[in-house]
Amino acid sequence: MNSDQYQLELADSLSEVPAEQWNALLDISSTPFLRYEFLSSLEECGCVSGVTGWQPAHILLKDTKGKLLGALPLYLKQHSYGEFVFDWSWAQAYEQSGKQYYPKALCAIPFTPVQGSRLLVPEGGDKATRQKLLVSGLKSLCIQNQLSSAHTLFPLDDELPFFTQAGFALRDSVQFHWHNLGYTSFDEYLASLNMKRRKNIRRERSQVNLHEIEFLHLDGECTNDQDWKFFYKCYENTYLEHQSRPYLSENFFKLLAKRMPENLHLIIASKKGLSIAASLLVLDRNSLKAYGRYWGALEYIPNLHFETAYYQAIEYCIKEGIQTFEGGAQGEHKMARGFLPKTIQSAHWISDPQFMAAVENFLQREQAGIAQYVDELAEHSPMKSTTVLP
Repeated sequence: MNSDQYQLELADSLSEVPAEQWNALLDISSTPFLRYEFLSSLEECGCVSGVTGWQPAHILLKDTKGKLLGALPLYLKQHSYGEFVFDWSWAQAYEQSGKQYYPKALCAIPFTPVQGSRLLVPEGGDKATRQKLLVSGLKSLCIQNQLSSAHTLFPLDDELPFFTQAGFALRDSVQFHWHNLGYTSFDEYLASLNMKRRKNIRRERSQVNLHEIEFLHLDGECTNDQDWKFFYKCYENTYLEHQSRPYLSENFFKLLAKRMPENLHLIIASKKGLSIAASLLVLDRNSLKAYGRYWGALEYIPNLHFETAYYQAIEYCIKEGIQTFEGGAQGEHKMARGFLPKTIQSAHWISDPQFMAAVENFLQREQAGIAQYVDELAEHSPMKSTTVLP
């Protein structure tokens, strides 16, 4: 089948696409964040929309009979919030040169710095041709609509060549992941750390224990509206403490709990019978991964954050045989809790050739700096020198 037998369309809402057709594009290794249930819930609850500066503009690849054969999750952005790859300086420089940076095209999972497929094409057939057409469609959209740029955040490594061949430049980011080396208990995990980190974690946990905190673990299927109401109160408070507003709504979390409960695990901390903190894991049991995305507390207790969002989650991963726990972007403090740095990449294309050349030069210098940063982190690894890493 050649490219003449395909057609590209834009969908300004996932409601235009049947759920089963979208999910049929995903393979078993796809993250839960790519599922129709997750992305459509963002739209239905108004978390992504033209009003919030996240206008959906998904690129759909179909055959001449209208069958969906591929897709690229896309948003027209009026700002750069909620992306975790920062291009504010690019926007400022672009606009100082007399050009308009926003709206820009963003291929990503909103508010979610998780690596995953961005060229949604099922295995088999002419997969590579379809992937190339999706990238070509992204560039054509920008050119035809005079958009400043296209940005694809955290695609899979094997998708990167399709972007670089189309003239995109790659940008490095550092995240922190915890790896399960076949541990049978939290103590066994601690034994894999060097003495300094092991003692620090035990001290932090003992400080939380002094407050007689109890933890309740709830799989998504066992939660109710009151659980999510409390969780959201905690989640919202995290933003309020930083004089900000949450990206996600209470209705969004409640909708997720109804549509994909098997992918959710809620941890609630209580003091003397009163709930005071919560964290939420998103689970991918197919690839044995957990994602620590959301956390909040209504009362400050030293080290409660680390206990609720990290240590309780690690214990859960050990119990359930989860192999990787992604702690997300930012924060060397995660290394002190046993998370290790990982470099992942994003792909960027600027329509103005002169500005694109300047960005490429910047990225080359930045890449060297990030490589040095990762090397420095490796020198401060929390693991024993005898621990064998994956």
